[in-house]
Amino acid sequence: MDTETADVIGHDVTTITCVCGNTVSKDGLIQANSEGIPVHNGETTPVPAGLAEWPADEDLYTLCPSCGRVYRDAVIEETGTAPVALRVDVAAGPIAEAIRVHWELSAGT
Repeated sequence: MDTETADVIGHDVTTITCVCGNTVSKDGLIQANSEGIPVHNGETTPVPAGLAEWPADEDLYTLCPSCGRVYRDAVIEETGTAPVALRVDVAAGPIAEAIRVHWELSAGT
């Protein structure tokens, strides 16, 4: 099976156009850990329930909350390509809950 690959400009993870067509400026992309769970980027507050801690090794991934495709940031930064690393269920379960928590925090609610 061929690996799906997103479009990316240069080596910049913020320019990903997911295989499904989502972008940072469309429905948003979320920093996640190696399991595809959105991470909390706050340094001064405890990690909110549902979110993962920021990885100590800085091994970050980018999650598309629209389709569940996850891309490894280090691969994008090193190679300028964005192969899909894994897929997660964004419609139900712990990742769907973490996405909801992420957007609530981002909106300041």
